Amino acid sequence: MATDELPVNLTNCSVPYDAACGPLVVLNCSMPYDTHRVPLVVLYTLVFTVGVPANLVTVWLTMVQVRRKNVLGIYLFSLSVCDLTYLCTLPLWGLYIYRSHSWAWGSAVCKLTGYIFFNNMYISIFLLCCVSVDRYVAVVYSLESRGIRQTKHAWVITAAIVLVVALVHVQVFNMDEGSADSDTLQRCFEPGQNTAMVTGFNYARFLIGFLIPFCILVFTNRTILSSVQASETLRPAQKDKVRRLALAVVAMFLVCFAPYHAILLTRAVSFHTITDKCDFDRSMYTPYSVFLGLSTVNSAMNPILYVLSSDNVRKEVRRAVSSIRSWGSSQRPPVTDSSGPHKGLSAASEAHACNTGQ
Repeated sequence: MATDELPVNLTNCSVPYDAACGPLVVLNCSMPYDTHRVPLVVLYTLVFTVGVPANLVTVWLTMVQVRRKNVLGIYLFSLSVCDLTYLCTLPLWGLYIYRSHSWAWGSAVCKLTGYIFFNNMYISIFLLCCVSVDRYVAVVYSLESRGIRQTKHAWVITAAIVLVVALVHVQVFNMDEGSADSDTLQRCFEPGQNTAMVTGFNYARFLIGFLIPFCILVFTNRTILSSVQASETLRPAQKDKVRRLALAVVAMFLVCFAPYHAILLTRAVSFHTITDKCDFDRSMYTPYSVFLGLSTVNSAMNPILYVLSSDNVRKEVRRAVSSIRSWGSSQRPPVTDSSGPHKGLSAASEAHACNTGQ
């Protein structure tokens, strides 16, 4: 079609190309990049600052459990390694937002960081499901699970999750949305770049990556809670602890992942129903960016769940704290106290108090 034969009304043409309008039609459909820049940069900075040291500590703590053939420790160790990998890319995303969504590191780095982001999100979601299913089997089928809950099974399941998710997201390297060159104004996986491939990808992410795992989390944690509440051997304090953990797991999943995937589903449906895509993309851009940032909070919050869900990990934390206190006390010069030997706690007493929960 020649240029002078282009339709007069171009408001329904997509950006940058629409088969009905021709390859030469490019609209000025600018997004409100600066409206959320400062809050998101602050959020990413906080997540990176809290998440990196928290996950490093968690890697060490869960590695101890892995060496002791603890099945839950394998899932938690893998989860923290996955989160650390993603957190290492977070400074690039923060700088990208700070630069008004201008990617300065080329298409290859854009696609690689996008690939890590997608992998981290869904490997984390599936490993959280593994943690809940493992706890479900251990509580509801405590006797039968002795032959099922083995470390080799946990490693195989973890490897299968990582391999499948990584292979599925290889397609990210072929997406034009990751071509952060001058022709696309150096944008890196911006939501306004909606195509048929991205739409199908979003449907799959919502169904397989969110809805099914959410149903698994609700079922397993509700069943665990019911089984524990019906137990006559557990104390009320222990039952309350299980209840808080079950609620925390589901609540964190909803807060971190539900808003983002709701936006993905809305955008996927809009690809078939919305004609004025530019106005729609502008109206959805800020919620999308905010909810995308909210999903990164999961990487910093996971270590809290590690400590809540594993008695063995909490014991390791107490041992580490006691060792640090004992080492610190041994470095201090002895002090003579004329008021008598009963004033204050020694390092051994502090360690005992920590271990006994006094």
